[in-house]
Amino acid sequence: MRENRMQSKDLTYTEEVRVRFNETDPLGIVWHGHYIVYFEDGREAFGREHGLTYLDIQKAGYVTPIVKTTTEHFLPLKYGETFKIVTTFVNSNAAKLIYQYELFNEANQLVCSGETIQVFLDSDNNLSLYNPEFFQAWKDKMGL
Repeated sequence: MRENRMQSKDLTYTEEVRVRFNETDPLGIVWHGHYIVYFEDGREAFGREHGLTYLDIQKAGYVTPIVKTTTEHFLPLKYGETFKIVTTFVNSNAAKLIYQYELFNEANQLVCSGETIQVFLDSDNNLSLYNPEFFQAWKDKMGL
């Protein structure tokens, strides 16, 4: 565990998605760049489930650009398959949104895993070094 991560519960949400035709290459295999889009699908579903959507963040006067992504690919996904995106919010003392992702195919095999890290910028594009009030209130509500 990284030093800035806290020893507390993590929040998770699972979303089921079907591979669309436009996400595949001529062999019918998902192009690697679409996995980042799947991570976004997972974050948005997580936000709707747990009350931390991009609209909530924007309403509070912040944006959260991604500053780091990691992706590891293990198995391919193919056109027409359904898969699960398990999105986990990793609690941290830092003013960051850290999400980890695991994608599982229909046979429940791990297809891909990854992580994104986002920071908070205020309306003047200043980096927030401390948790914004709305974010700390959300963490408190979630027991983080």
